[in-house]
Amino acid sequence: MTDSQYARPAAESADVVILGAGPAGLVLGNLLLRAGIDCAVLERSGRDDLRHRQRAGFLAPNTVRILARNGLDDGLRRHGQEHRVCEFRTEDGRFRLDYGRLGDKEPHTVYPQHELVADLLARFLGAGGRIRFDTEALAVSDADGPDPSVTVREPDGRPGRWRARYVAACDGRHGAGRRSLPPGSVRHYRRDHGVSWLGLLAEAPPSLDAVGYAVHPRGFAGHMARSAEVTRYYLQCAPGTRADAWSDERVWDELDRRMRAPEYGPLTRGRLLQRTVVDLRSDVLEPLRHGALFLAGDAAALISPSAAKGANLAVLEAELLAHALTAALTGGDRAALDRYSDRCLARIWRAQEFSHWMIGLLHEVPGPEGSSPFQERMRRSRIAALRDSPTQQDWFAENYVGI
Repeated sequence: MTDSQYARPAAESADVVILGAGPAGLVLGNLLLRAGIDCAVLERSGRDDLRHRQRAGFLAPNTVRILARNGLDDGLRRHGQEHRVCEFRTEDGRFRLDYGRLGDKEPHTVYPQHELVADLLARFLGAGGRIRFDTEALAVSDADGPDPSVTVREPDGRPGRWRARYVAACDGRHGAGRRSLPPGSVRHYRRDHGVSWLGLLAEAPPSLDAVGYAVHPRGFAGHMARSAEVTRYYLQCAPGTRADAWSDERVWDELDRRMRAPEYGPLTRGRLLQRTVVDLRSDVLEPLRHGALFLAGDAAALISPSAAKGANLAVLEAELLAHALTAALTGGDRAALDRYSDRCLARIWRAQEFSHWMIGLLHEVPGPEGSSPFQERMRRSRIAALRDSPTQQDWFAENYVGI
């Protein structure tokens, strides 16, 4: 008997219930829907909030390939911008790497995540997909039994329940998926890198034709293009800093100082649209499955934004999970479900390692006894190797765009 032959109630049920309508949840939903799998997406935010949620925008080549081969790249093909150069500014000068010509010779594609989510949502709804907005998943029950279910808070505040054959938790590290894992069912690996960023979205054209990484005695600063009118900036700040602690003038003055604008050219200033404080933390759960409950995206692993891997891992995991669930539900073949966790974790740990390397490259990370002159000289040596060594540059390019 295949999984699709199991009887299930007609109301408030689906073969696969997906928690969360971010990139992982919506890619998964679209692929299952196209395969004829009965699925439903439960999203705690409203539709407008979801479509305008500003997040990362650098898509790896493999992510672009996944979206293309599944017919989910219409907006990306029309509006995505190829990006292939990064510039490092340090106390020892500046240098540029055309990583699109190094390593595997592949560029990034810049496409804001909220636009990708809007594309995926429109495709899912246009194909008849079921999504419940303003519906918060509270708990997953009986994931290791014959009748898994999801308890929810409906838009009117009343409790509700969904039955499922499988539950895909794509609802982040604070979501119901993680909260519902029984104690001792997974191992949780955590690291606080001791670094915080003030994340800024500026209504200003990019000031560089490259991703800018500035290493300065006052702390890291970063410049990442989002569109012709909007730029993402980062400023390292003391842990515990409030997002509104710095005035706009202080923000721009500090960006000028750390990006060395007097030496290399001014930054184009504009209105700050968004401020957030990002604490650079990493964690990984092992395994990414408990019975009929599967984790993907930030629910599976949190990775620091220093290497732009989070959304790319989410899309990769969604495709793997979609194929595995389709095989189980249409043919009774659960082998791919059994391999899902190991396949994802191999990619997750590779991304974690590179992210950790980037954090050490860009920051003076304090040790148990505070800042160390030895560690600072090691950091400068790493940057010099990246500037001067073709072998190191190829390694960087391969890992920078790879997942």
